[in-house]
Amino acid sequence: MIELSVSGLTKSFEQEKKIIDHIQFQLSSGERVGLLGPNGAGKTTLFRLLTGEIEPDEGDVAVSAGRQIGLISQIPVYPAGYTVLDVLHSAFRRIDELAREMEMVAHQMETEATSALLARYDELSEAFERAGGYETEVALNKVASGLQISDKMREQPFESLSGGEKTRVNLARLILEDTDILLLDEPTNHLDLRATQWLEEYLRSFPGTVLVISHDRYFLDQVVNRIMELEDGKLSFYSGNYTFYVEEKKRRFEEQLRRYEKEQAKISQISETATRMHGWGIQNEKLQRRAFAMEKRIERIRKTDRPKTKKAMKARFAEQAFYGDEVFLTYDLSLAFGDRVLFQDLNLEMTGGERIAILGDNGMGKTTLLKTLLGEYMPTTGEIRFGPTVKVGYLPQILRFSHPERNLVDTMIYEANCSTQEARDRLGAFLFQGEDVFKPVSVLSGGEQSRLRLCMLMDEKINLLVLDEPTNHLDLPSREWIEEALEQYQGGLLFVSHDRYFVNRFATRIWHLENGILTDFFGDYSAFQEMRAREAQVEQARKEKKRKSVPKKEKKKSMGKQLSALEKEIAKIETVVAELSTEMETAASDYEKLEDLYCEMEQAQQQLEELYQKWEMLSEEIEEENARKSD
Repeated sequence: MIELSVSGLTKSFEQEKKIIDHIQFQLSSGERVGLLGPNGAGKTTLFRLLTGEIEPDEGDVAVSAGRQIGLISQIPVYPAGYTVLDVLHSAFRRIDELAREMEMVAHQMETEATSALLARYDELSEAFERAGGYETEVALNKVASGLQISDKMREQPFESLSGGEKTRVNLARLILEDTDILLLDEPTNHLDLRATQWLEEYLRSFPGTVLVISHDRYFLDQVVNRIMELEDGKLSFYSGNYTFYVEEKKRRFEEQLRRYEKEQAKISQISETATRMHGWGIQNEKLQRRAFAMEKRIERIRKTDRPKTKKAMKARFAEQAFYGDEVFLTYDLSLAFGDRVLFQDLNLEMTGGERIAILGDNGMGKTTLLKTLLGEYMPTTGEIRFGPTVKVGYLPQILRFSHPERNLVDTMIYEANCSTQEARDRLGAFLFQGEDVFKPVSVLSGGEQSRLRLCMLMDEKINLLVLDEPTNHLDLPSREWIEEALEQYQGGLLFVSHDRYFVNRFATRIWHLENGILTDFFGDYSAFQEMRAREAQVEQARKEKKRKSVPKKEKKKSMGKQLSALEKEIAKIETVVAELSTEMETAASDYEKLEDLYCEMEQAQQQLEELYQKWEMLSEEIEEENARKSD
């Protein structure tokens, strides 16, 4: 069944070329479609056209009768004082209306129980049950838990949340609504791996239709079964996931190039013959007519445009020779903020040429571990020893330039200590060409700033490259450009990333940080995931066996002790959060201290959220045990 149909859709802004140019497509029930295209191609504009937020210049958007579209890129304005829980409950407006009408009809039936009222009540009751009215709290808790919206966060005013947190809450609200067509604009941008995997599972089982804009290639591979690519106002279609799209696009390019070259060879041959005939037929009208006929034939043959080739980066890192086996060693390395231990007793060794990914949920201390290794944070205990010939290049998550008002050429001249021509050559190798090199650094996009920073590192003769979320908020071309530069680099690579496609492409070793414990796994991301899945199955089987073997009285006593210990731990962390909040208010004008405090706050809130979830699960187990005993 066709859920949404688009025909002849066109949109332009002022004097610009058409950003959407007479496109047409259909979405069928149950489809999972990825919408790709470079930044500025018009993907978000297309979403706004589909929801009716803006009007097209031409064309139509038709949604099947009774179907509802939900868009995640829009964050609605809620009434003043609305908490996160109020926002989540707003997803159940239709159910609440049914409940109010049921209550009103029930009240009327107390005085006059007519057959019409009874029929109406039955009708409302059936609609209420069909809409999931008796399961709203279960659904809310399940979605909020999956997207890491803790009980404490649910009590906060919605307006007090960060942009990323608002997006996460709005995604939860949209999932809870009775939405038939989900339009998701970069839904994984503010999610860690655990929440992203939860969203993938949800979307795979979602009964409706999904159209998603995403630069997360692993996410696209897991979720979508069709790709639409928007480029130069037109749509191209691919019947598969992201990996299929890459291979099929390459095949189409090569096929178009073959047709184009064949046509050009034929055109060249005919053109040469026509030119000769014009020369021979100066006094021969018949030959002249044949020559003109051949030239007209050329226009009929010319059917294939030359396929556009992506500009390739010619960048190559200037690598310093590495002598010795050890890049660095850590001895009993630990770091704690107050009672919060981020990691402890780490004895790690990185050798030359290794490519190590640091993974873990938000707030677990991945960036802090990187900064500790680089000397930006002093460890609580232990030490770090680097090899004598190690030269480090560092690309931080938040890029800062000392003089953002300078243009790209001047930035390279001053910060890389090179000549104007050397600066132009190096910028050109990273696809900064023409007038672009005279732009101020401040107007560059996130992807362009990352490219510029890599360009500055390119000639520093490094043999250890350290990257913190290098693909964050970059479009696909920018991610591919960075990856191409890294493919040529042969030195050591240590990086933090949530981009599983990037991790799987480069990591040969995984450091997974969780609750202060670092797991050192030798292998790529796919092998690491398989190992984690096996461990989870073994752990689940062990818990099940233990649960069955523990006597009821002993089990109940044990759970009571665990609950008491959890409550004490929760109280302790809540005190830490309150103290950090006070410190953040005091340090409002000290940016560096505020950034450190914010990192600590994220870690404490993550720990608190996990404790809340454990407390809820344990409380439910105790209640179930009590219920069984009373039966």
